[in-house]
Amino acid sequence: MGSTTQLTTLETFLQGYPAIKYILPSSPEYPAARKPWNGARLDNPMAVVQPQSPSDVAALVKFAKLNSIPFTIRSGGHNLEGRCVVQDALLIDMRALTDVTISSDRKTATVQGGILQDELANKLWEHGLATPTGAVPTVGYVGWAMYGGYGPFSAHWGLGVDQILGATVVNPNGDIVKADGVLLEGIRGAGGLFGVIIDLTIKVYPLSSLLAGPILFDPTDITKTFIDFNAAYEELLNSEGLPPQLTIQQICFNGPMGRAFGALFLWSGTDIEEGKRWSENIGSLGPLLVNMVAPTTMPEWFVANGAMIPSSLAGSGFSHNVRRMSPLIAETIGPNLAIMPSDPGCMVSIHQLRGPSAGPQDHPSVFATREPHYMLELLGFATSGDQEVSKQWALQTTEEIERADPENLLPTSYISVYNSTIQAKSSAEALEKTYGPNAEVLKDLKAKVDPEGVFALTVPALK
Repeated sequence: MGSTTQLTTLETFLQGYPAIKYILPSSPEYPAARKPWNGARLDNPMAVVQPQSPSDVAALVKFAKLNSIPFTIRSGGHNLEGRCVVQDALLIDMRALTDVTISSDRKTATVQGGILQDELANKLWEHGLATPTGAVPTVGYVGWAMYGGYGPFSAHWGLGVDQILGATVVNPNGDIVKADGVLLEGIRGAGGLFGVIIDLTIKVYPLSSLLAGPILFDPTDITKTFIDFNAAYEELLNSEGLPPQLTIQQICFNGPMGRAFGALFLWSGTDIEEGKRWSENIGSLGPLLVNMVAPTTMPEWFVANGAMIPSSLAGSGFSHNVRRMSPLIAETIGPNLAIMPSDPGCMVSIHQLRGPSAGPQDHPSVFATREPHYMLELLGFATSGDQEVSKQWALQTTEEIERADPENLLPTSYISVYNSTIQAKSSAEALEKTYGPNAEVLKDLKAKVDPEGVFALTVPALK
């Protein structure tokens, strides 16, 4: 916990800012307020403060810097390593800042730093608009977007990071400033490394219809089903290709009826009948169990997703990026699906990057992985019981993939899933693995913008 002197200093400061809510370790609200999504993170912050306005955030940063108090920032709190919570650091919870302002030309929106993905999607849907998000409703949108932002709209409109056009930031001096082009390059990919993000200005797109749902295949011989599906899917990509309005995410999870493997289908095109044809096409790539693809809305879609996701887990996630789902990769993952622990927190998710973000961008970004690829999530979590069983399974699968087809692996991994404490030997190696040739750009910008290390506890770790 923070020292008694620090807590006294904080309480004295907050007397001048009655709008800022705060939760001390002695409060009955503290356990819930400090808890990140990953319950394995047991660190206890010195206190949790909840600013209600940008000026509150600025005041808190000035206070923390003046009193040499380390602090972290939380929006949704879904970082898989739980790094929004650090022992004895002040936790600044941004969740009250959720405003969305749509531009008059309906091409951009400005969204505040504490908004969750479903909150943003629902507000945009009311206006017939959308922007790329992930599929988990309780993930903080701004953190998701700034660090990359894989999701079911990426083939159509690109990654979350490539939607960012502008940002308002509380800088290390506690001033509220508009990010210039150089700072935006760092924010696109390295998020809050340079300051607290008050808001982002992002691209938005017309969307008034949606076709989505899981396509589940017979899991009786899940190894064969997975291998055969990926062979058929690769053949489809090489022969006919997929339309940009369609994004497919492979997933293996433990549901109420047991082990399941399938493809999460999302069609964001206006021609719903064409989307239905494609859902049948994808369903034909394996031994179909059920095709649940149907017309829906963004609010309904997020509610359905939220019902499938545990509210809290404990464990570790791991990741690789591979150029293609080669037979060697499929034949490595498949048998591991058959022996995956049965806890609902243990799962495999496979995102595919194709489309607008798979290549050079008009707006510079430190996000490094730009060639077409699959991002593999090996999630070794547990809702109850021994998390080590799930963690070791995920780590073993990750290591087997690396050995099976090393030339197929990309040199960079996705920072939001890459386990820097286990998959890398040092912070320098982790930085190189997640930012590649942009690592030096990142370090130089950090040294220029935050030479005193006011934002020392943000992601990525530079030391």
